[in-house]
Amino acid sequence: MADSVDTITTENKTLPLGPYPRFVTRNMDVPGIDRIEVYREHGGYAALAKALQSFQPEQLVEEVKQSGLRGRGGAGFATGMKWSFLPPTSPKPRYLIVNCDESEPGTFKDRMIMELNPHMLVEGVIIGSYATKVHHAFIYVRGELAFAGRQVERAVREAYAAGLIGKNILGSGYDLEITVSRGAGAYICGEESALMESLEGRRGYPRLKPPFPAVVGLYGGPTVINNTETISTLPAIVEHGAAVYGAYGTEKSKGTRIYCLSGHVNRPGNYELPLGTPLRTLVEDFGGGMRGGKQLKAIIPGGSSVPFLLPNQLDTPMDFESMAAAGTMLGSGGVIVLDEDTCIVGAVLRMTEFYRDESCGKCTPCREGTFWLVQLLERLEHGGGKESDIDLLNDICDNMLGKCFCPLGDAATSSIMSSIKLFRDEYIHHVRAHACLVGPGATRAHAASVTPVSAR
Repeated sequence: MADSVDTITTENKTLPLGPYPRFVTRNMDVPGIDRIEVYREHGGYAALAKALQSFQPEQLVEEVKQSGLRGRGGAGFATGMKWSFLPPTSPKPRYLIVNCDESEPGTFKDRMIMELNPHMLVEGVIIGSYATKVHHAFIYVRGELAFAGRQVERAVREAYAAGLIGKNILGSGYDLEITVSRGAGAYICGEESALMESLEGRRGYPRLKPPFPAVVGLYGGPTVINNTETISTLPAIVEHGAAVYGAYGTEKSKGTRIYCLSGHVNRPGNYELPLGTPLRTLVEDFGGGMRGGKQLKAIIPGGSSVPFLLPNQLDTPMDFESMAAAGTMLGSGGVIVLDEDTCIVGAVLRMTEFYRDESCGKCTPCREGTFWLVQLLERLEHGGGKESDIDLLNDICDNMLGKCFCPLGDAATSSIMSSIKLFRDEYIHHVRAHACLVGPGATRAHAASVTPVSAR
């Protein structure tokens, strides 16, 4: 990850200045940073001390609002605004939940934070809990992320032992308990209400909204739920100030975020870049361009649940508004790059199989829709499809989109509908030739004949 030579000084700290600052990932490569003594040697928990000594909770909420921080889990909702939705008084306790149930295909940033620098997450939890006047926070870690879970659990134990969690933290009079909970491995538990059901010991089914978690959440109390990366950004905002953090990015999408680059590139990995950085910069400068000298065919810019982009959209800025204007979403920041030899039908089938397997089954459109989508895609992929199947796929998606109990059903339709719109020729070729248009078994002449519908 690139750093600029120039720096700015904020109190006793230096921050990379220029196009590629590092707020969240800056100490990831420090040996032993996952241990509290090393973390504190590098300034860890100084932001917590500053928050407790220099800010009242309401002031801290305002500081986060001024920073422009938006949720990094996918929805991109303003973090400070979300906190302000908590009612000022309630007969029940308030709770803060950190959603560490990262499971969107193509996304692996939260796992990196938990494994390499868990104390940054813990510090962010304490700061966020203080700002929202919460005295019991929960960190919900995806079941499959076993090592990440152990790292977070150890970091919490170390913070307790150091007096950073518990009673009268740093002599401030503020008390906080943190519970680390491990999920059982369900994609649906990334949905905030299903996550709360799981925390309460029930099956992870999404709840009907309203009421929303800010009013009736965990155990019926007011609850704020934030993503791992969102919470892990708080120490940097407190340390450097809202103005410094908000100076990066765009007017409406401020700061930096971690982009998970995967697929057919030379250097896949996590890259922290300012919001608004062009996709081309990520793919070519940081990702090293296309693997094997192949041509770019398509990009999924926000995890498997968002629509495709084409090569002629490679200069689209990676911010919430620009992605929406391009017909897709920034989502979880999982940028999946596909080269010219990728069979779009096969790729979409694989993604749809995931959503079929992860559907909780609560609502009929998703439970039945994902099953039949896979049936049709399998038939098309393996040479038994009909041209009418293509329109039938769109029809099923139309009966799911906006009609499911939670966003999982909508997510399952994105890749199908956008791929049919952009690569309908490939679907037709599967029907007529009973084979893939590109990839193993397809001739280069076939591959060269592919022209995305929108590019004509």
